Amino acid sequence: MMNRRSFLKGVAASAPLFLAPRVLGMDGPGPNDTINIGLIGLGGRCREMAATTLGIPGARIAAVCDCFQPRIDASLAALESEGVTATGYVDFREMIEKENLDGVMVITTTHSGAWVSCLAMAMGMDVYIEKPMSLTIAEGRDMVDVARKYDRVTQIGTQQRSIPLNNWASDLVKNGALGKVTQVLAPDFMGPYHWPGKEAEDMPAGGDDGWWDVWTNQAEFRPYHPELHRGWSRWWAYDGGGLSFGVTGWGTHSYDQIQRALGTDETGPVEVLLEERVDERRVGAFEEREISEDETGAPYYNMVRNAVGPRAKTRMKFSNGTELLLHLDADRSPGLGAIFVGENGRIEINRDRISANPRELIESDDRPAPLSVPETQPHVEDWLECIKTRETCTADVEYGQRSTTLCYLVNIARDVGRIGEPLHWDPKAEKFTNCDEGNAMLSRPRRAGYELSV
Repeated sequence: MMNRRSFLKGVAASAPLFLAPRVLGMDGPGPNDTINIGLIGLGGRCREMAATTLGIPGARIAAVCDCFQPRIDASLAALESEGVTATGYVDFREMIEKENLDGVMVITTTHSGAWVSCLAMAMGMDVYIEKPMSLTIAEGRDMVDVARKYDRVTQIGTQQRSIPLNNWASDLVKNGALGKVTQVLAPDFMGPYHWPGKEAEDMPAGGDDGWWDVWTNQAEFRPYHPELHRGWSRWWAYDGGGLSFGVTGWGTHSYDQIQRALGTDETGPVEVLLEERVDERRVGAFEEREISEDETGAPYYNMVRNAVGPRAKTRMKFSNGTELLLHLDADRSPGLGAIFVGENGRIEINRDRISANPRELIESDDRPAPLSVPETQPHVEDWLECIKTRETCTADVEYGQRSTTLCYLVNIARDVGRIGEPLHWDPKAEKFTNCDEGNAMLSRPRRAGYELSV
C-alpha cells in the first residue's frame, strides 16, 4: 500500500498528477458503449449508490477507492458477491490514472468532497457529487469554475430534480399556476455543533496517522476520536448539519426544491434575517394527532422523532419580493420539500409526493405517476446519459452551488447572531454587502496539500 504522507508530499497542489484518456484527446463513450465508473468514498451512502448503478444497463463499476483500507476490502467483497470484479485503490488519482474510467462518483465526507472533485475533474473525469457538494460557499464556486474550465459533466446528488412528479409540480409553480408566489414555507432545520475538543482515542483496526491525515483533508488536524470519524456530519468543521432534518442533510434537498420551483436556479435571495436566538431544541412536538392525507411529510415524521439540535427561525427574501420562511417543525412540514403559497392557493412539494389547496391545482391528466424504481435511479441515469451526449445534467454543479448556498446562509446568519437585522446578500458577487463578519465565513483556511487550484 502507498504511504499516504509520501503521496501528499509528492503532489503539486496546482496540477493533477495524471491525465485521463479523454484529456489526452481520446474519445469518450459512444451511445452504445459501456460507461466505466469509479467510486470514491465507500461508506453507507456509497453502498446505496452502487446498488443503484449496478441495476442500470450499460454502467459498470470498474474500480473503488477509499483512504481506509478496510472499507476497500469490504466493498470489493460485496461487489464480488454480485458477480462484479473491480480494483481497489487508496489514492483516487492512481485509480484515475490506471483505470479507463469515464466518470467517478464522489461520495466522500463533505469536508473532502471539493478537493476530490476538483482534482478528478482536472484529470478528465465527469463527476457525480453527493450533496452537500461543498463545505463553504467559496469552495462551491471554485467547483463550478473547475467544471467549466475542463468542460466536465456534473450531477449533484439532489435527486428530486430527476423525479417526474417533482418536476411537474415545480413547473406548475414556476409557470404561474399559483399566480404570484408570495411566500414559501420550509423547515427550521437544525444546524451543526462546534467540536468541543476531546482527548485522543485509539484508532480502529486498519487506521494509522497517515490515513487520519488524509481523512482530515482541509480541516484543522485534530487527535483521532470516533465521534469525529463516525459522526463527522454533526460538526461545523466537517459539514453544515448533515443529519436527518439537518441544514445540509435534508435542507439541501428542500432548498433545491425551492430553487427549482421559483426559477432561481442560477441566483439566490437578496436578504437573510435571523428571527430568534439559536437554541438547542427538539425538532418537533410529535404529539398524538390525526395526520392529514395532505401532509406530504408524514412518512418522514418518525425518522426524526428523537432528533435534537441547534435551531432558530430564519427568513429570506428574493428580489421579486417572495419571502422564504424557514419556520416549520419536523412533524408539521414537508421535510425534503416546501409549501408554495400564492394568489391562487398553495402547492406542497415533497419527494415524489404533492398536495394542494385547492386540489384542482394538481388535478390534471398529464400528472406523472410516482416512481416505480429506486429514487436515485433516474438521477444516475441522467448523469450517465449526459456523459455520452455532453448535455447539462438536471442537477448541474451551478444549481447545486445555489441551493447549497442557502444552507450556509442559514448557518452563517445563526453564527453572526444579529437577531432582527437583515443581512443583505448579493447573489451575483456571492457576498454580504453589510456584514463583514459573515463574509469572513464564506471560506476557510485549508491545510497544506489540500488547496483548491482553479
